[in-house]
Amino acid sequence: MKNIKPLIVLAAFLIALTLIIPAVLVLPFSSEKASGKLGEDLAKKPAAQETTSPSSDSAIDVAVFRTAKSAIEETPLEDYLVGVVAAEMPADFNEEALKAQALTARTYIVNRLLKNDTMGAPKGSQVTDTPQLHQAYIDDAQQRKNWGKDYDWKKKKIIEAVRSTSGQILTYNGEPINATFFSTSNGFTENSEDYWSGNIPYLRSVTSPWDKESPKFTNQKVITVKEFESRLGVKIGSSTALGKIVARTEGKRVAKVDFNGKVLSGKDIREKLDLKSSDFSWERKGGNIVITTRGYGHGVGMSQYGANGMAAEGKNYKDIVQYYYKGVEVTSAENMLATITAKK
Repeated sequence: MKNIKPLIVLAAFLIALTLIIPAVLVLPFSSEKASGKLGEDLAKKPAAQETTSPSSDSAIDVAVFRTAKSAIEETPLEDYLVGVVAAEMPADFNEEALKAQALTARTYIVNRLLKNDTMGAPKGSQVTDTPQLHQAYIDDAQQRKNWGKDYDWKKKKIIEAVRSTSGQILTYNGEPINATFFSTSNGFTENSEDYWSGNIPYLRSVTSPWDKESPKFTNQKVITVKEFESRLGVKIGSSTALGKIVARTEGKRVAKVDFNGKVLSGKDIREKLDLKSSDFSWERKGGNIVITTRGYGHGVGMSQYGANGMAAEGKNYKDIVQYYYKGVEVTSAENMLATITAKK
């Protein structure tokens, strides 16, 4: 019996120990409410870490026709979007403006890929790298050349903007929108039908006062009277009257100019004279005509300098896009991206 008692005591001690240790291990967490999270506060993770995970854009390639090389390059969607943002918006813009630009770029290409739209793209490609046809795009080599010693921070900033909006696009009534954008407004954006044909409900004129800070807000161009007459197909001779503005758009741009019975639209004049904007005025000085414009671009959709101004005031990228595109939603594109992947 003397030998049995120590064994009983030892066994009891070991049993008690096995019960106490798990309880001790659980105690540090038992005072907190259950949250369904691991023991790591993900909210405190630095922003740089949040954007290093694989992007939902990475499963798709875009066939880009490189105009200078006359060659097609298969580019991962994320790299394509980085190249578009790098080409279309200054990297020193506010992060939220860059995110808004990334969102418009993704919306554009996803919409195009979903519809198998290859209009304007040479056979075998899906899009070109020129803004006149599609979206501007520059590859990593061109980014390095353009940015020089600033390459590292600019590249990182744009990658973070693209990844922060990964898998998101802009939709209206569940469909990807035509997310048009331009550099600088004249203080207002333009209704779609005032520059192009067709009333698009989300492309409505809004005020954009931030653009007045843009270095591209005003511009002057001087052309000869002869060139003016030739390009517009009008005759002004020695007259100082250079046509009369008979209508303006809601966005305060020139809608129509009457040249002694010949009426031209502001868009026609802008394109024929290669002006920065269709908000223009002019005056004759001897044998020349001095043309002053306000704004830079067609004026429809998101103003890039306006977006940067909004971001500087604390607005986020969703605030920005929902201001310039009326009634749109920032939507997950996961199903659409999966559809595009399945087509390959």
